[in-house]
Amino acid sequence: MENIDFKEKLEKYTKEITDTVLSFMPQCNDLHSLLYEAMEYSVSNGGKRLRPLMIRESYKAFGGSDDKLCYVNPFMAAMEYIHSYSLVHDDLPDMDNDMYRRGKLTTHAKYGADVAILAGDGLLNLAAETASKAMVLAARNNDCEMMARTISAFDVLMKKAGADGMIGGQIVDVVNTGKTVDEKMLGFIYRLKTGALLEASLMIGTILAGADDETVRLMEHIGTMTGLAFQIKDDILDETGTKEILGKDIHSDADNDKVTYVTLHGIEESEKEVARLTNDTIPVFDRLGIADTFLKELVMSLIYRNR
Repeated sequence: MENIDFKEKLEKYTKEITDTVLSFMPQCNDLHSLLYEAMEYSVSNGGKRLRPLMIRESYKAFGGSDDKLCYVNPFMAAMEYIHSYSLVHDDLPDMDNDMYRRGKLTTHAKYGADVAILAGDGLLNLAAETASKAMVLAARNNDCEMMARTISAFDVLMKKAGADGMIGGQIVDVVNTGKTVDEKMLGFIYRLKTGALLEASLMIGTILAGADDETVRLMEHIGTMTGLAFQIKDDILDETGTKEILGKDIHSDADNDKVTYVTLHGIEESEKEVARLTNDTIPVFDRLGIADTFLKELVMSLIYRNR
């Protein structure tokens, strides 16, 4: 049965996160204003806001106070900019060549590949600039505790988005498109390409709340499991969903000659694996004492999504 209370909270929280993310977007009326227009288009083009929401909810789950959300908000925006830039580049003609995302033209389909590349570059740099605002604010407020936390959070953000994180997964995915990919390699791609930013989101919120290193490590583990489940669910939806519901072309993995979990194991076994991975996070939530939180509901909801 659908949890109406959860659905209403999710809609409310998603709007709040969207407002926060857009509030950090710069405005420009100069000769390069097209760049900013394309950047904002890429960020405004719908989305679940799952990663920044995970930052906020993990922060709250571990006792983070509302009066220090000013240090959290820049990281939420930065995370969404990184996620958005990765999608802009992923959609490019030399990558997946997708023309629609979330029911709208992809950035390259609307502005051209050249502008889309630069818009993605701009969003990545904007992410670093925005996240650094939290560190600057801590310094101005002479808040040594939050200064240490924001530096640690920034370190996680950059590493998980970089060559040993999301981009590392992307390169293995790209160079092996059309080739034989076994389950070990596929798991590597999923853990980095999809899982790294989910891991980072849970870790960043936890770090900013002041949790200890072991708690951060366990939250990273939840992110790993969630990332694998999330990507396998995407594989399933690419086979079973519709363009109207998903807002993008279906069967794109097959069209791009990509091996997926569904390719290797079929839909039924893939559904079982999503359930297993998701349910295996439950003992970790219990161990951390955050079983009765919106964050856990959010993670559990990923198994039932249809888009």
